Amino acid sequence: MTITLGSAAPDFELSDQHGNKVSLASFKGKKNVVLLFYPFSFTGTCTGELCAMRDDLAAFQNDSVQVLAVSCDSMFTQRIFAEKEGYEFPVLADFWPHGAVAKSYGIFDDVRGCSLRGTYVIDKEGIVRWQIVNGLGDARNLEDYKIALAAL
Repeated sequence: MTITLGSAAPDFELSDQHGNKVSLASFKGKKNVVLLFYPFSFTGTCTGELCAMRDDLAAFQNDSVQVLAVSCDSMFTQRIFAEKEGYEFPVLADFWPHGAVAKSYGIFDDVRGCSLRGTYVIDKEGIVRWQIVNGLGDARNLEDYKIALAAL
């Protein structure tokens, strides 16, 4: 499935790094969401991107916006990764069924068993307003997120 701008974002419920269930629907009517898929925890580019977000978190997570980071790693891996790097946003495990949420967004790499670098800005009504999908080794530009969020 390919996500198109203006379409409803596929809902999901995943465990965060603490085992709490987090659903996209729980933010509907309350907050915009920056949904950030990354290939693997503890890899250079992924860690760099999430640390850059952590270091400027107020621009991405506040009273009107929630960051949700997702990879196909297990909840236990996500916990250690988030604690080590000091992430103060949910780091979700799309572990089992393996990559099901990434597949619903059309960004699962079947050969490598991980998601591509997909980012979706979803408004309070659950509609995809902005997206970008990069290859595994291509880092994203966080300034693009700020522009997309400012347009909401």
